[in-house]
Amino acid sequence: MQAITFLPTLDLAATHAFYADQLGFPLVLDQGTCRVYQVGTAFWGFCRAGVPMADPRRVTLTLVDEDVDAWHARLAASGVPVDGEPRDNQQYRIYHFYATDPNGYQLEVQRFLHPFP
Repeated sequence: MQAITFLPTLDLAATHAFYADQLGFPLVLDQGTCRVYQVGTAFWGFCRAGVPMADPRRVTLTLVDEDVDAWHARLAASGVPVDGEPRDNQQYRIYHFYATDPNGYQLEVQRFLHPFP
């Protein structure tokens, strides 16, 4: 079984430039008004919408990767808004930071500080 998370976007071209060109996620399906990207073992889809989400910051797309610092350096150097340096979060036992994608969605990059499948 597989899963795809679909989210609306007002600017499919800017979304593609961010996720495919900047982050390097492969475009696996282009349906014209919807595009699906492979993100590790997950899939994220973005569909053109005529109305923006009321508060896109309520959506968090999380990348789990061992090299959080490299992601931070890469995103910050390319001008992507980040919320500061990576840091430990003792409550959830993660090391992470947040960035903002072209749609206003939160992109979290994290590493678990405990075993995780």
